[in-house]
This record gives sequence, C-alpha cells and structure tokens, in this order.
Amino acid sequence: MNNNRITGTIQKVSGPLVIATKMSGANIQDVVRVGEQRLIGEIIELHGDTASIQVYEETSGLKPNDPVESTGEPLSLLLGPGMLGAIYDGIQRPLDVIKANSGAFIARGAEAPALAEDKKWDFVPSKKSGDSVSGGDIIGTVQEGALVHHVMIPPAITGTLTSISKGSFTVLDTVAEVKLADGTIYAIRLAQRWPIRTPRPVQHKQVPTIPLVTGQRVIDTFFPIAKGGTSAIPGPFGSGKSVAQQQLAKWSDADVIVYIGCGERGNEMTDVLLEFPELEDPKTGESLMKRTILIANTSNMPVAAREASVYTGITIAEYFRDMGYSVALMADSTSRWAEALREMSGRLEEMPGDEGYPAYLGSRTAQFYERGGIAEVLGSPSRVGSLTAIGAVSPPGGDLSEPVTQNTLSVVKVFWGLEERLAYRRHYPAINWLTSYSLYLDQLAGYFAKEAGADWNELRAEAMGILQQEASLEEIVRLVGLEALSKQEQLLLHIARMIREDYLQQNAYDAVDTYTSLHKQYRMLQLIIGLYRKAGERLKDHDYTMQSFLSLEILPAIARAKSIPEKEVDAQFDALEAMTTSNVESLINQ
Repeated sequence: MNNNRITGTIQKVSGPLVIATKMSGANIQDVVRVGEQRLIGEIIELHGDTASIQVYEETSGLKPNDPVESTGEPLSLLLGPGMLGAIYDGIQRPLDVIKANSGAFIARGAEAPALAEDKKWDFVPSKKSGDSVSGGDIIGTVQEGALVHHVMIPPAITGTLTSISKGSFTVLDTVAEVKLADGTIYAIRLAQRWPIRTPRPVQHKQVPTIPLVTGQRVIDTFFPIAKGGTSAIPGPFGSGKSVAQQQLAKWSDADVIVYIGCGERGNEMTDVLLEFPELEDPKTGESLMKRTILIANTSNMPVAAREASVYTGITIAEYFRDMGYSVALMADSTSRWAEALREMSGRLEEMPGDEGYPAYLGSRTAQFYERGGIAEVLGSPSRVGSLTAIGAVSPPGGDLSEPVTQNTLSVVKVFWGLEERLAYRRHYPAINWLTSYSLYLDQLAGYFAKEAGADWNELRAEAMGILQQEASLEEIVRLVGLEALSKQEQLLLHIARMIREDYLQQNAYDAVDTYTSLHKQYRMLQLIIGLYRKAGERLKDHDYTMQSFLSLEILPAIARAKSIPEKEVDAQFDALEAMTTSNVESLINQ
C-alpha cells in the first residue's frame, strides 16, 4: 500500500464525474476516495493539479471543498481461492456480504473484502525451499470444490524460495517467501492483486484449433467458436441475446465461466441466480454455480461502474486461464458498457465520434477482445490456457450499422446475428443462418472430422448449401407458386424446412433438447442429409409425388429425434436410418 497519499478537494460534481483540485503528484488510473463517505473513484484525466474522477457510486450529496484522497494505486482485484460461485458488483465487492451488512441495495461507501478473509484453505506445496521460481510458476494447490486452484508466483516476481509451508491458511496468510535478486524478501500469499486495466502476460499465444462445444446445434454445426476465440451476438431487443448467452454459460465445455451482467435488467441476473444452482455440470456432477463467477452491474447501478465491470470480469478470467484452464467469458451487454463510455466522454467534453460515442470506442473494444485467446502461459509446469470472449450487442432498433456493432465486428471472428423475425416465429436460437459467419471453420475442420464424424464438414457444407438455395427459391415461390418448381427443387425446400425446424430450432427449456452433444448432432444431420440424398436418387428413377414423400413415416420420426436422450442415440438413430431406407424404397411412380 502506498503511504504517500495525496489529498485534494472537490471543485465540481457532474453526475458520476467529479473534478478535484490540489491533486498534484497523483497518477492517471489511481483509485481515490471521494467525500466524507469515501466513495470509490478512479482518476481518468489530469490537467496540472486538477483531476477528473469517475466515481463508481451514487454522487448525490457531494459538494465543493469535500475531501478527495488518492490511494496511489490503480483499481485492482484480489485474485485467489473463494471466487468460484461468487457474485460481485463491477468493482469486485461481494454482493452477498454487502446484502448481509446493509440490505438489498448497496449503501454508498460500502466496503467488503472480495474474498472471505477468515476462511482457511488447505495448501499443498509442489515446490521446496531453495527452488528457483519466476512469474507464473505453480508452487502449490488448493482444492476449491471440483476445481484444483493453482497458487502461482505473481508475473513480475523472480527469485529463490526461502520458505514454503504446508497447512491451512487464509487468503492473506503468507505461504511462501521468495528472495529477490536485490536481496529483499517477497511474501507469497494464497491471493494476489492485479490491476484490472493491465492484461496479464503470457508466454505466447497460439492458433485456436479446438472448438468450444456449446451443445447448441446452430452454433456447433454452422458457426463454431474456438476455445480462445471471440464472438459477438448482436440483435434487437427481445431476440434472445440473454437466453443465448445463458445457454452458452450453462453448457459450454469450459472449466470456468465468468458471466458479466453489464447494465442489464435485474430480472435477467435473477434468472441466472435461480437457475444455475439447480443445474448440474455434466463434467463434474456439481452445481453449475460452482464453476461460475457472476459480475452483476444491473441497470439501476451507477453508470461508471459499468465501464469497470467488463475489465473486472476479464481480469478474473485471465487469472484462471493462467492456471491452464479453459475459461468462457460472457459479457451482456457491451452496448451498455459503450453507453457508459459515451456518458463519461460527454461529461469530460471530449470531441464526440459517431452517434456521440467517444473517438476511442474502437480501440477500447479491440483492447477488450484482444485479451481473449489461447496461450502457453507463464511459468512451470508448461501449460496452455484459453479465454473465450463472447459479447452481446444491443443495437437500437436492430440497426447493425451503428458504431458499437461495427467496431465489435471489426475485431471478433464469429458473428451470431440474431433476427427479430425468427424470434417472433418462436424459432430459437434466433440466429440467422444466412448472415452469420465463423472465421474458425478451417481451423476447426480437423477436430470435427476426427471427433464428430469423418464426413462432418461435407454434411455441414451440404446442409448450408440447401439453406442458401432455399433462400433463392423462396422468391420464385412467392411470385408464381410452388408448382412452378421442379420436383427436385420442391424436395430441396422440404428438406430445408426440416433442417430449420427439426435441427436448428432448439428448446432451451426442454430437459433433453437444451443440450446436444457433437455425436448426436452428427447423427441428426446425417439422418436428414441421408434422406435428401436417397429421396433425390429415387426421384431420378421413380417420378413419385411430393404428397407421397410428405406422407412418409420417417418425417415425423425425424422431427422427434431431437428428444432422443443421449444414452439412446446410437440405437435409435440406427433404427431411424433403416426406416429411412425402407420408406424411400416405398416411393414409386404415380
């Protein structure tokens, strides 16, 4: 802690922005305490001895000449055991502790330790006294639920272990000591601090080649995201952004989930809090909440804290990535974060860019998403961790040409475009298969061919081709009717409808359909494309009617296939394939 604190006085208050004088010697990004209630703020601009401070709490009641005290340190998080299952506000104050102390609403100036300081954890060392250590080295472990929490040397520390102890410790107890090159002794605790605006360093980043399997068919099959990848989910209000992100948070095959509710409605965070403890993690059998960390900065909380919340979330995610884990971060929604930037920029009287957003919106967006990735992290033993960043965007009126969406799309490599028209038809996830894209398809093709099915990529390409042809044929059908098409084209339209309704459409509230493994996705797609191929071949030799095709028993059976439990997939799909062959062979000239 810096003891050379600088104390100034308030000159002006403008909403969450406070102008303070006599702040000579303070640094940009220093945390300050504002007013008699010691509200938390951060210096975002300096002119001589005048500091512009963004305050993360309600500023009503502040007045000129109230004291402002700089802590001399940047806004930092306490990272250590005890974060899993926690729910924090935008600056890592635990909301459950604050609720117990001051009620359902956060009292101004409220303080609470980010991690329980009295809880003891069993530390098992993996290094011994005399070992040389450097930043990122794992010196021991703590069991946190089903997850092994690795205790690491902070990134900038290099030296020799002079002592290390086994036993039960709190997060603030010293478990080891490192002698640095200059002879000073550095105490290693179970928890370490890290500034939120500084990316945690890695050895080197790698090219992503493994998908983040989500269990959502439209995503895994057509628009997959890699572990360590970046994605955006833009869509108008009511199109299912929050439900889509909650589905990803529930079922993604990540080790740790960080869910940021940035400026969203309180009831959406309530849904997460009520549902996640009830759901079982398919990997561990534990409650999903035990692998999840929630950052809740709802729309009724101070706007400036929204700006910090995304950095809080991604710093926590980087910490678990450095342990070698796969981490998925969901930010809902980055539009609210951009609006907070716009409000603060306006109060600072900066030159506005497009639609009033600050000129640096693009660089800030890029800085956030670039903290994602898959990397060989610092330290020994050698390990690879990934951080997948998925951000929802709420463009006003669904206008994807607005600045937040465009700046986001210039950075991310996966675009899941939600469409209001599909949502109104109750087609969920309402991802438009014609406008969405993934730039990871080529990188992930090898994995899918090996793990899902040898012809996965061919089936996917054929299914997408059918959907694209359907879009071009729809115009003809609208103008002159279905009868104007050839029977092959009519067959294609019927198969396209099956892909849309029986494959892409998925019920998030159905116990079986909410999650589909890659193997089941492969068998479902193989069944539909197999029917298309066999019926198309049959049509060359037997001029059957479309009415006879639509009366086949296999069609409703395929529609029900999404409800087949995972344990029964192979047996039931083998039977469906046999039914497909016999049904198609029954089609004759009429």
